[in-house]
Amino acid sequence: MAGTTVVVGIDNGGTNNNATVLTADGRFLVDHLVETPSEVRAGPEAAVEAMAGSFAEVLALTGVSRDQVQAVGLDTPGPASATGVISSKGSTNFSQPAWRGHDIRSALERRLGLPVVYHNDGNAAALYAHHVHFGAEAMQRSSVSAIVGTGLGGGLVEHGRVVAGAAGMAGELGHVHIPLTQVLAADQPVPTCACGFAGDVESVASLTAIERNLLPYWLTRFPDHPLADEPPSRAAKLVRGYGERGDEMAREIFAQQARALGALFTIAANFTDPHAYFVGGGVVETGPEFRDWFLATVREHTALRDEQAALATFALVPDRDMAGARGAALAALATVRALPTPPPLVGG
Repeated sequence: MAGTTVVVGIDNGGTNNNATVLTADGRFLVDHLVETPSEVRAGPEAAVEAMAGSFAEVLALTGVSRDQVQAVGLDTPGPASATGVISSKGSTNFSQPAWRGHDIRSALERRLGLPVVYHNDGNAAALYAHHVHFGAEAMQRSSVSAIVGTGLGGGLVEHGRVVAGAAGMAGELGHVHIPLTQVLAADQPVPTCACGFAGDVESVASLTAIERNLLPYWLTRFPDHPLADEPPSRAAKLVRGYGERGDEMAREIFAQQARALGALFTIAANFTDPHAYFVGGGVVETGPEFRDWFLATVREHTALRDEQAALATFALVPDRDMAGARGAALAALATVRALPTPPPLVGG
């Protein structure tokens, strides 16, 4: 790899960082997760040091020297500004007061002594999904992505570019309010979100929603279910496995999540009218049967006009657990090349 210029992508999460390396001609040098502890619960200083460790780890793995790196792409959970300042109200993974208003991009830039380009994690995954799916036509296409994890991230891409918004907080799809009449059961309480909203998408379609809102309700309908004996946080994480195996209660929970995403995409259809709708995150990091069923249920509950349905694509975010780091790397490469959008990918 001597002489090859590269960028590094770092996907910062609540538990781990994942890093990748992208060459100047668009080749990813990593085809698997390269994870190290993120230390975000230990505060900003420890977390930035952990990202520097992730950077060093992926360079050592790929045999790339530090002087070959032209820039670093960073993504974190939102909400955050377009320049990487964590929301003053906190964020999904940054709950401690020390994180509020913290400029994580600049902190990593100072630590590494390299330019750092920032997107939130939903935007980074959305950017990657868009460019992989559309390839050479990416610059003429638009898409909306919903990334279901601990919370619900998302991203809007128009003509190959992430729509960041005035404050950098566009695409916070988790906090869009949706009509609940076709999502919830008749006697089900209106779900609440950690952000303080009631009835937004994240209050239904997220791991947190399963623990706080959906599982407590459905266990009243299935009181003899094995998950009734588990602690709530563990039970919520086990629901996906039950869903893959066709468990009736788990499928009810995930059907509600799919209907919520359908309601969100219906709003997107009338607001942005995209060419493609992508679903990513842990909810679809499952076996093919479950993934296909979930995506089909989302599609079934997305109300499109005939003209839209003739053009729209529904698909999964590719390389699901690597999408964030890869999207962040693409954004960094675009900046290095002084291009408005990333070049087409070469290879996988």
